[in-house]
Amino acid sequence: QLVGAIADLAGAGSAAAHAASLRVIADHARAAVFLIADGVLPSNEERGYVLRRIVRRALRHGNKLNIQGPLFPRLVGPVVDLMGDAYPEIRAGADNITHALTREEERFTETLQTGMALLEAELARLQGEAVLPGDVVFKLYDTHGFPADMTADVARERGLAIDQAGFDALMAEQRERGRSGAKLHFADTGRAYDEFAGINPTGCDFTGYQHAETPATVVALYRNGPDGAVAVDALAQGDRGAVLLDTTPFYAEAGGQVGDAGSITGAEADGASFVVEDTTKAGPQHLHHGSVANGAIRKDDAVVARIDAARRAAIARNHSATHLLHAALKQALGPHVQQKGSLVAAERLRFDFSHPQPLTPEQLREVETVVNARILANTEVAATEMPFAEATKRGAVALFGEKYGDQVRVLTMGDGFSVELCGGTHVARTGDIGVLRIVSEEGVAAGVRRVEAVTGEPALAWWHETEGELAAIAALVRGRRGELAEKVRQLAEQAKAQRRELDQARATLAADQGADLASAAQTVAGIKVLAATVDGGADALLPTMDSLRARLGDAVVVLAHIGPPVRLVCGVSKNVTDRIRAGDVVRFVAPQIGAKGGGRPDMAQAGGGDRPEKLPDALASVADWVRERA
Repeated sequence: QLVGAIADLAGAGSAAAHAASLRVIADHARAAVFLIADGVLPSNEERGYVLRRIVRRALRHGNKLNIQGPLFPRLVGPVVDLMGDAYPEIRAGADNITHALTREEERFTETLQTGMALLEAELARLQGEAVLPGDVVFKLYDTHGFPADMTADVARERGLAIDQAGFDALMAEQRERGRSGAKLHFADTGRAYDEFAGINPTGCDFTGYQHAETPATVVALYRNGPDGAVAVDALAQGDRGAVLLDTTPFYAEAGGQVGDAGSITGAEADGASFVVEDTTKAGPQHLHHGSVANGAIRKDDAVVARIDAARRAAIARNHSATHLLHAALKQALGPHVQQKGSLVAAERLRFDFSHPQPLTPEQLREVETVVNARILANTEVAATEMPFAEATKRGAVALFGEKYGDQVRVLTMGDGFSVELCGGTHVARTGDIGVLRIVSEEGVAAGVRRVEAVTGEPALAWWHETEGELAAIAALVRGRRGELAEKVRQLAEQAKAQRRELDQARATLAADQGADLASAAQTVAGIKVLAATVDGGADALLPTMDSLRARLGDAVVVLAHIGPPVRLVCGVSKNVTDRIRAGDVVRFVAPQIGAKGGGRPDMAQAGGGDRPEKLPDALASVADWVRERA
């Protein structure tokens, strides 16, 4: 049935000669539909890259069959008809699947056509050769975006191998150039990481779920230097670096949640204090990054590690709100929604998710309403340790690409509304979040949307700021809050009407000036030449020039507005551009007044200039310049 639908698109003659291509398209169409129904979207990473390759290979075979018009949008229906009863999720998601495949096909069609044309030219040039050079494969990929595996497929069909080693070498050079241009931070320095293997092999004991403050022992110290992090026995006042402890309440950056900040102070009364600005992980160790504010921190010191509790509470509100937001998006938009990235900070949360199109205002309001209803319910947030297999059996959401151990931490909130695997810090009850306000929604990649939101005190600050802006607008338009939309609409209509009147006035002025200036035109070699200044502002230049060109016929018109700054426009009639080009005229006049510009053969502009006093002489020289070239 599906092969028959593709054959109909290809035409009987073409289809009969390319049965293998029909099967490839059918298999790849089925795979693409099921992958997207499972929440995968085309991308350059992981499962998304597999899907992109599947789609693009099918499109190449569609091109080979000379199928005209979109391919995948016409195949989703047959796939759903064939398999939708057994797999209802593809029927439910048919619209989203079609939209995602349409976008990917549109994006690749131009690349396919350009790449195939260039590849065909190379293959024709290499007729009789056995190997397609690696630099050709690399150029098609790097310059034109034509996939190397597709080049290999086409070459193989023509009996050629590709120089894989040459291509790989060029790719390695490109990666090396990218790495050499990147700046390394402490957390990226492998030299220091190699030393962690012998430090506290069992890792740092994290107590941050239960405690904001913990006694600990310093097990290692690193000082930041121009060449990276260096292991030391002590950090003195003013030194920047990282402290490793045997025990810590500091949560290390992971899963989108930022690392904790706070302080590490000496247990003795010597006033030693290390300000922790961020916390990251290196294997089983926690790295507390910051600087020594007082005294000195030494290896083996007994210390007290204390997090910034207010900051942690704000982060926890945003992290728990992110879980509720994820569940609400799935409920409002469909099961295809999957997390694609997140940022959980004290000030805000950011959540990236798979969805093929912008959210409507109604959808955003629905998501926000659902989340806040769960917050108001004030249900317990439960964290449970269990085997990974049991967690997934219970329906816990596991993020693709994340590494999980045999035992996992499952966060449940909203009486089962949200169940996810998560090692982050969270509120005790959903009511602790306070309120959630979505402040923006935008696209960040193909098929990936981003929502930003605030909770707690930042949400309250957002409302106060918005109220202040509304009050300022109300004062400007002299209306009450309930009247603002109508007042602004009226002002917009008035502004539009005034713009129309202004445009009409400019057109009238241009026509009047055109009539006055036309009599001053000189005839040079059968061309009407006019170079003059224009009254009425710089906006009058273009309409006046158009009016003059229409009046004068075969003409070269140069008009200037003194400003400041000086502006020049030049218009040359179409019949004259084979002899005189507007860009050349402007490049002759503009330097005389210190300006720069250029443009098309029939119209060019210039602006600026620090010698406006030279403008009369510059305009006067245009006729002689035209005479020399006409």
